Amino acid sequence: MTRQFTVKVPGTSANIGPGFDVVGLSLSLHLTLTVTVPAASEQPYLAPVITYSGEGADEVPLDAYKNLTTRVALYVLRCNGIRFFPPGLKLHAHNEIPFGRGLGSSGAAVIAGVILGNELGQFNLTKERLLDFALMVERHPDNVTAALIGGFVGSYLRELDEADTEAASVPLSEVLPEYPPDAGEDWGLNPPPPPAGIGHYVRFGWSEPIKAIAIIPRFELSTAKAREVLPSMYTRKDLVFNLQRLAVLTTALAQNPPDPDLIYEAMKDRVHQPYRKTLIPGLPEVTSCITPTTHPGLLGICLSGAGPTILALATTNFEKIAEDARKIFRAQGIEVDWKVLTIAGGSQVNNS
Repeated sequence: MTRQFTVKVPGTSANIGPGFDVVGLSLSLHLTLTVTVPAASEQPYLAPVITYSGEGADEVPLDAYKNLTTRVALYVLRCNGIRFFPPGLKLHAHNEIPFGRGLGSSGAAVIAGVILGNELGQFNLTKERLLDFALMVERHPDNVTAALIGGFVGSYLRELDEADTEAASVPLSEVLPEYPPDAGEDWGLNPPPPPAGIGHYVRFGWSEPIKAIAIIPRFELSTAKAREVLPSMYTRKDLVFNLQRLAVLTTALAQNPPDPDLIYEAMKDRVHQPYRKTLIPGLPEVTSCITPTTHPGLLGICLSGAGPTILALATTNFEKIAEDARKIFRAQGIEVDWKVLTIAGGSQVNNS
């Protein structure tokens, strides 16, 4: 029988101020795959057909051996003994997550691929094992964990023994090889499987009235470029500054009613935002001029992931907060779009 299912994965915001590479938040922007697996037949093998709509539709590869989501799916299949995609596979992706804006588009694509591989192979892998596969591709746990689990999530990478460390540290080019045009059916057939239990996580509470305003500048910023500006060493004073605030923030965002004075201070950062201000004109002004005093309803404001999106957490007054941020960016010659988002649940699979 023909089998149909959908995979729905949320976008995410990482760091939330002081939680650099540690915390992530799932948001109500989604990447949705609609998948059709034809019934088995004796016909010649048909390659997968991919169609794509929404954000990034004009730049996403539609070749299953070049597209990130399907390459990740093939990695999962091959690690579990299945060499090929099912014959005649059809996949439509609809994406609401802007590319290169710090809203977790690549993390969502990776999680969608891991889940797609699991569903195609009908492996029934646990969420923990799905996360292992994701972390072999996306080496930072904050975005992919939030995309998989949903909500406000903290995560870390477990210290592995020597053998597992070596297995988890293979180059990405071996995990997801670039398939050449003349690649045969055996090319890249035995990828390195992930060690068990690479990543661990906990889901924090979240106060229901809190919404996230995503203020999205109309330019892209790659995570790699945003990481290049970070120092290799930090002072003890700056690390303690962040640790103190993160310790408070993870509980403060679950309190009802939320305390704006507590949260605003707890969302400050000295580890990544100060170094990225040169890449995002207007960042210092937005994060310092829009406060709970000037904008009642605001709780805190920070860079979303590597940027350039600004994330403002608030309970009311969403339009005023966003439009005043727009004015600050416009003074720097930058136009923005903005959306009021809710905190999303984790990834879902629905069978038709």
